[in-house]
Amino acid sequence: MSNPESKDVLRPPKVSYARIATEEAFAPAELLTIYKKILAGNDPDPGFVSLMGFYMNSPSARARHIIECLTDLGQKRLQHMDEAGIDRQIIALTSPGVQIMDTETAVSFARVANDELAEAVRKHPTRFSGMVAVAPQNPAEAAKEIERGIQKLGLTGVIVNSHTHGEYLSDPKFWEIFEAAEANDTPIYIHPSTPPRNMIQPFLECGLDGAIFGFGVETGLHALRIITAGVFDRFPKLQIILGHMGEALPFWAYRLDYMHRATVVSERYQSMKPLKKKPSDYLRENFYFTNSGVAWEPAIKFTQQVIGMDRVMYAMDYPYQHAIDEVIGLDGMAMDAADKKRFFQTNAENIFRLTK
Repeated sequence: MSNPESKDVLRPPKVSYARIATEEAFAPAELLTIYKKILAGNDPDPGFVSLMGFYMNSPSARARHIIECLTDLGQKRLQHMDEAGIDRQIIALTSPGVQIMDTETAVSFARVANDELAEAVRKHPTRFSGMVAVAPQNPAEAAKEIERGIQKLGLTGVIVNSHTHGEYLSDPKFWEIFEAAEANDTPIYIHPSTPPRNMIQPFLECGLDGAIFGFGVETGLHALRIITAGVFDRFPKLQIILGHMGEALPFWAYRLDYMHRATVVSERYQSMKPLKKKPSDYLRENFYFTNSGVAWEPAIKFTQQVIGMDRVMYAMDYPYQHAIDEVIGLDGMAMDAADKKRFFQTNAENIFRLTK
């Protein structure tokens, strides 16, 4: 990770497009206080212990940097953006957000976090935009908070940090959240969390539960559950955003189509029903993908080719991955100027309604 404090850091040059980073995290200080209580409680979730337990307690430079940057919505964040040539951040509550909490606390604190983020956006309207945090633990309240966040607070987009106590949005009991997002014409960003308790042990045993692999497995599973549950047949205008090059789903598109069709025809699983379209059709029509954490030209170009130029966009993954040399590398991609502008700027403006 590049050291953003270094005075000798190489800054990206001025370019003809705006660099909009679309998966950037924050955490109110009060959130960390709640997290400490959860960690000190009886039998905390093992993934939560591995993730936030590490970042909140490790003396490592990486952990200290991340905690310090997460809680800043002011000059330090703006300084790091300037050093990296980032014009705007789309900011969201860090994983696992309020989804690790009990229902009452989660509903209440989602409002607190959204109010704090909205205030930062008001102070820096040309530099910050924000996503609405919700508590899926109470879908009805989550739907109300989406409407409040979009219509009253001026936020844009909804953040869901994947599973909630091991439950997924593919369960129809959560579909009020989809209904509210579609009604408010705003996307849902499904951000990774560590695998749930009943899934995580093989990952923990070898240190693969986090961003190195477990995040992508868990969140890709979540997205596929949403597709195969028929969510987009029920909510055809709904748009979902996935980071980290779509948690690898674009690379699986052919096999997903083939095996979904074969499984439906064979009637192997009662839960696997026919859909109106192929899984890959939903990936192309109902998903956007960011490259957060994957500053790799071949993967970006492949996803653009498979999904479409208008559905792939830039993200840094600040502060977890704040590498200025990656920005310079992506600026230098061998790509048509118009397509590069779509990647860095206009796709984000369109899906997050930044120009409306």
